[in-house]
Amino acid sequence: MTEEKHVQGPTVRPRRLRRTPALRRMVAETHVVPSSLVLPLFVREGLSEPSPISSMPGVVQHSRDSLKKAAFEAAELGLGGVMLFGIPGRKDATGSGAIDPGGVLNLAITDVVAEVGDQLTVMSDLCLDEFTDHGHCGLLTPDGDVDNDLTLAAYADMALAQAAAGVDMVGPSGMMDGQVRVVRQALDAARHTDVSIMAYSAKYASAFFGPFREAVDSSLVGDRRTYQQDPANAVEGVREVLLDVAEGADIVMVKPALAYLDVIRRVRDAVDVPVAAYNVSGEYAMVEAAAANGWIDREAAILETLTAISRAGSDVVLTYWAAEAADLLRR
Repeated sequence: MTEEKHVQGPTVRPRRLRRTPALRRMVAETHVVPSSLVLPLFVREGLSEPSPISSMPGVVQHSRDSLKKAAFEAAELGLGGVMLFGIPGRKDATGSGAIDPGGVLNLAITDVVAEVGDQLTVMSDLCLDEFTDHGHCGLLTPDGDVDNDLTLAAYADMALAQAAAGVDMVGPSGMMDGQVRVVRQALDAARHTDVSIMAYSAKYASAFFGPFREAVDSSLVGDRRTYQQDPANAVEGVREVLLDVAEGADIVMVKPALAYLDVIRRVRDAVDVPVAAYNVSGEYAMVEAAAANGWIDREAAILETLTAISRAGSDVVLTYWAAEAADLLRR
């Protein structure tokens, strides 16, 4: 009678690859790098020095001079780009300051392009909400509703003004039907074919936008639920993205990021263009507030947040921590 031999199988221990920082770095599935980060920057007409935003500790409304310095530092850090938002000294019903070549946002674009050249992608928000006295993203009918098609004509003019100022990429963010198509057609007709479009494709009517409204001095009364998306809808978000890709979007965006990680994943699986996500003001403010109270490790939370957004499928992350995160990633 032969003795039965028992061959013991290998001991599976996943922890072996977590033993040292070098091992963890080597096998990490997701890598956040400075070049994938975009820093949103606010510039306010008439400022002589930066003005702090109380609900976003560490973030300011810039003067034109301090904006150029911030953009230069972003380029030195190897960030992917900056997204510019303008706050005019005067607002009106049509948001005329958005189209004026001498308006604060268009001047800021020219300033930053002159400062950084090709070292940094200069992006600009393409929306009327910062410029209208009613605070909506579009032009209004006599009844007070947002007029989609009239707004598209204004977006086309705004895109041309930003292109003439030297912008690399425009970010139509108003969630008007057909906005990408109209902007692309206007740019191409004016021979600005090299200006690319990062479409705010799945932008939700979110409670996490609150601090941003202080940042841009929003005049909004009410909400934007008739044109921004219902937070309950994920399939609709993908449908909006596919429409924007068909209309010529070079990059598509999901906004906000953290409460919509599932949407980011669905979008990443549905398209073959780069996917961006906006780590918005409320998400930023929550971490900053918790850290200020000593409840969380701030730097670890920043990197974990950006890793989560990237892990969900985002190629590009717009975040107010972009400059600081770039420094942390180099340590």
